[in-house]
Amino acid sequence: DCVEGRKGGSALLTMTFRRCNLMLIFLLERQNQECVLEIFVLLETVLGKEAFKRLFPVILTDGGAEFSARNAMEQFCNGAPSTTVYYCDPYSFWQKGACEKNHEYIRYVLPKGSSFDELTGRQVNKLMNHINSEKRDSLNGHSPYELSLLLLDKKLHDALQLEFIAPDEVR
Repeated sequence: DCVEGRKGGSALLTMTFRRCNLMLIFLLERQNQECVLEIFVLLETVLGKEAFKRLFPVILTDGGAEFSARNAMEQFCNGAPSTTVYYCDPYSFWQKGACEKNHEYIRYVLPKGSSFDELTGRQVNKLMNHINSEKRDSLNGHSPYELSLLLLDKKLHDALQLEFIAPDEVR
């Protein structure tokens, strides 16, 4: 899913793993299909094809124009199948509720109407790690990061520099 900055500028592409609520956040230069596809290529490159397929067997997204290149999103660079993309029904935000809840955490730091144009990849990574380290009642007092260590391929953590932020340092 995408979180928009001020219209016409940078955006944030988010991916949430439903079983543990871990959220990946990527800075997009523009909110368009070319920038989204660049992230898919990045993930294929840093994870490798097998890890990508294990981690992303299904991708659920909304019907935004930035996700309109379905065939390209469902294939690796060499044309081999990579994932299956499904689209939520229009105006059915509850179909991706964990993702929407994670967006609230982003909005605590970057209120609606904020420009993302001055954000750096490093700042976005820090934001992601802080959000993922927040302990949650819905996760029985655990953080998404803690659960992800049990449920997801460690290759993801290493490739995307996911790290735990101590509870007294989470902002």
